[in-house]
Amino acid sequence: MSKRITLLFVVFLMMFGSLLIRGGALQVNPSERLAKRYERQFTKVMNVEGRRGYIYDREGRQLAASVIAYSLYADPKMLEKPRTVSKKLAKILPEKWTEIYKKLKNKKRRFVWLGRRLDTKLKDQIKAWNYRGLGFIEEPKRIYPNESLLANVLGFVGSSSQGLGGTEVRFEEILNGTGKSLKVDRDARGRPLFINGLLFNESPDGHNLHLTIDNPIQYQLEAELKSSVEKFEASGAVGVILNAETSEVVAMASYPSFNPNDPLKYSAQNRRNRSVTDPFESGSTMKAITIASALQEKIAKPESTYFCENGSFKIGRRTIRESDRKHQWKWMSVSDILKKSSNIGTTKIAFELGDDTLRRRLLDFGFGAKTSDDFTGESRGILPKLPWNKHLLSNISFGHGLAVTPLQVANAYAAIANGGQLHKPYLVSKITDAEGRLVETKKPEVIRRVLSPEVSQQMRTMLGHVTEDGGTAKTARVEGFPVGGKTGTAQKINPETGTYEKGGYVSSFAGIIPLDRPKLVIYIAVDAPQTAYYATDVAAPTFARVASFAARHYGWKPSAPLKENSKIKLAKKKSSKIKHYQSKQKRALAAIESKLAEQKWTKMPNLKGLSLREVMRDLRRQGLDADIYGSGNLSKSIPEVGASLENREKVKLYFK
Repeated sequence: MSKRITLLFVVFLMMFGSLLIRGGALQVNPSERLAKRYERQFTKVMNVEGRRGYIYDREGRQLAASVIAYSLYADPKMLEKPRTVSKKLAKILPEKWTEIYKKLKNKKRRFVWLGRRLDTKLKDQIKAWNYRGLGFIEEPKRIYPNESLLANVLGFVGSSSQGLGGTEVRFEEILNGTGKSLKVDRDARGRPLFINGLLFNESPDGHNLHLTIDNPIQYQLEAELKSSVEKFEASGAVGVILNAETSEVVAMASYPSFNPNDPLKYSAQNRRNRSVTDPFESGSTMKAITIASALQEKIAKPESTYFCENGSFKIGRRTIRESDRKHQWKWMSVSDILKKSSNIGTTKIAFELGDDTLRRRLLDFGFGAKTSDDFTGESRGILPKLPWNKHLLSNISFGHGLAVTPLQVANAYAAIANGGQLHKPYLVSKITDAEGRLVETKKPEVIRRVLSPEVSQQMRTMLGHVTEDGGTAKTARVEGFPVGGKTGTAQKINPETGTYEKGGYVSSFAGIIPLDRPKLVIYIAVDAPQTAYYATDVAAPTFARVASFAARHYGWKPSAPLKENSKIKLAKKKSSKIKHYQSKQKRALAAIESKLAEQKWTKMPNLKGLSLREVMRDLRRQGLDADIYGSGNLSKSIPEVGASLENREKVKLYFK
């Protein structure tokens, strides 16, 4: 019996020892399978967004940036006095204290979000309370340093930094960092216990977009649109500026606009990029396309003449008249038909073209199709299917009966300006990664040739006549530079009745500057002006002011001598954005540029008090990158002022 007991005891010891050894081995070197099981059972992965790529203009000026913000979380089980904490938080956070309290009173929960992407000031205020159970996680926050500048093109992001409009949503996959995952321990029931430090799984940040936009031109375009809307009591205005040779977008604006830093304060209509989303009847700017088509098809020449019926032309039961009934023209050349904007003359040219040919030519110029891949929500416009009766053919020839977008019109005029090639408009010039390395370069893309160089030159000459004495656009002239273009005054259609609104007009002008060596095409449209509505009074002068600014900005050499003491006209009422921009530029230049721009930094300079945009501009000049914390003006830098920058590629900047 004793031998049996001894044997059993020995077997038990061996089994127990085996278990101890196995357990020890698992503690020291756990199997991959068990480690994975632990991960699944006792940890939870929470996603925190990666840094969203920056958006720059053509000169590297920031249009959209990502800064470090602080997201507030709580561990309700650890938190004391949840009611008191809820009431204090409700005073500085948008949620009601009762909603916060619902999250904090549940002691079974170990992790809840209380506020996302708070600024440094709020973070410091909450941290000073020193409540056990409250903590912060760093997350990127999207900011737009120029506020409403280019807002309708840029779009905006949502609460989780996902693109919700404009460029932000169109290039979401490129801009959006893939995010970082945060490991949170869980109890046996799967409830989050606490944040296990800041255990981020590394993943790449988003790429940066470099746009073709030129900030100063964009500022001026927006200022002039605002000025025109206010002066003529209009409901809105749009403007598009393209490089005439390549169709890259130099500026694009809609007014009224919005501030993408707080987009939900504004209506959906204000957030639309109406240059691409809202087609309309363009009116007489379309006459240039009809006439160019006739010249290209060799149906007419600039000197060909047409009888303009003394101002009244009956087509079936309907009568076509000139825009001003005082105009009772007889015989007119094609050049004069364009110069004086004859509806009847253009109609007769269209009749010789025929509906099939004119529709084909309109398609060739890009109407009835999207122009670009770079815009979200772009409309194709409306180009009616064949056959067209004579009345519709007449209407379409001078810009009624079809709907086009401002970008389509501007791009068609660019083809006229550049020798006859239709390009694909583009907004993004290049893409770089988070370290600034080149990922992709965008190049101009020719879609097709729509005019011969000879016809292109003939059209430019005739468009120049439009701005001469006797033309409809004398007010579009720019001193020192020949310009050409075409006015458009179109009646608006009431969307409810489908009929033309009495007294409702869109005033527009499509122009080329300089006409002898085309650089820019500028298109302006003012919606529903009240105190005047003819394009010669409304849109053409707006074009002239924008074009004058562009000529000075780019330093073009005048084709004709300027008058003594000549001054380029700017908007009489500069917007607050323009004043803000110019004053900050002057302050930045006065403070640091003269001392720092021409020399390589060896020590960290004193940049305190400057804005994020100003600081980043100077860092880029020095080839330095930066980690950015907070927003506002610079309060601190690492390395500190005066410290050596030798062998440094990156600095840390703290803004308040």
